[in-house]
Amino acid sequence: MPKISVIMPVYNTGIYLHKCFNSILSQKMQDFEIIVINDGSTDNSEEVIQQYINKYPEKIKYYKKENGGISSARNYGVKKATGDYLCFVDSDDYIDEELFANLEKYLYKADLIKYKGIRVNKSNKEIERVDGPVFEAISGEEAFKILYAEDVLIDVVWLFLYKRSFFMEKQFEFSENRYHEDWALVPYSIIMAESVISTDIYGYYYVQSSNSITRDNDDEKKYKRVCDMLYHYDNLIGKLSSSNYKQETIDCFKTYMSNCLILRVEEVPKKYQKQYINEIKKRKIIDNIKATDIKQLIKKIILKISIKLYLKIR
Repeated sequence: MPKISVIMPVYNTGIYLHKCFNSILSQKMQDFEIIVINDGSTDNSEEVIQQYINKYPEKIKYYKKENGGISSARNYGVKKATGDYLCFVDSDDYIDEELFANLEKYLYKADLIKYKGIRVNKSNKEIERVDGPVFEAISGEEAFKILYAEDVLIDVVWLFLYKRSFFMEKQFEFSENRYHEDWALVPYSIIMAESVISTDIYGYYYVQSSNSITRDNDDEKKYKRVCDMLYHYDNLIGKLSSSNYKQETIDCFKTYMSNCLILRVEEVPKKYQKQYINEIKKRKIIDNIKATDIKQLIKKIILKISIKLYLKIR
């Protein structure tokens, strides 16, 4: 049984696959397997994958399925994994060759092990290093309160190692046929963890491509994305209402989610903004924002008056 299973969904990323494969296969800690799921690619991805299977048959487990989206591919890969920990790597990204070696000392000490990411462009030139808090093993509830307040990137699955037994016991799944599947799973899984470690290790390179969702000009898709966030919000609030978590934790989680939803107003096409704002008001999402000082109270009052005004002056 390997220490780490790398879950690698592939969909029409042939031009990136060499970089991704090489970064994983060159790891200085070699106790891992790669679970490759070809999610119905129509480019040369199959050809590239076969090249690596032929060269590294003992490392790569390959599965091909009809296109179902990244959530479907990840869920499929998790079921095939045998490693002690799960590592999610998108096939148009890559990792540092020392990532697993640097993380090895943390294995078996926590359900979740967080590391740090670096945004790069298609030429692999660094754009931004995404910093965040560092702490030894603490409870998931404690970890979430720290991360949501101090970290700018806590809702992407590719910045965590997940203990597989924890992932399976909690029956985690990525929401299929929905956008923002990480946002629906990662923050809640942090709270559910018995222990979480956040390291100072930079090791994941996120490639900011020209077809990023933030650059998508399809208004209907943009609106579906924010509507899917509302769907996830409703689902998670339902789970919280029947949980035994501390009230402070629930309040922090609601505040985090509510802030995310409010900030998304800026991404909603103008013709849908009024409709989206009405959905926010219908759920009384602004009431979730906690005002602990006069500055936050003023912001909340402005939010009550006008979300658009708040976004302009924040």
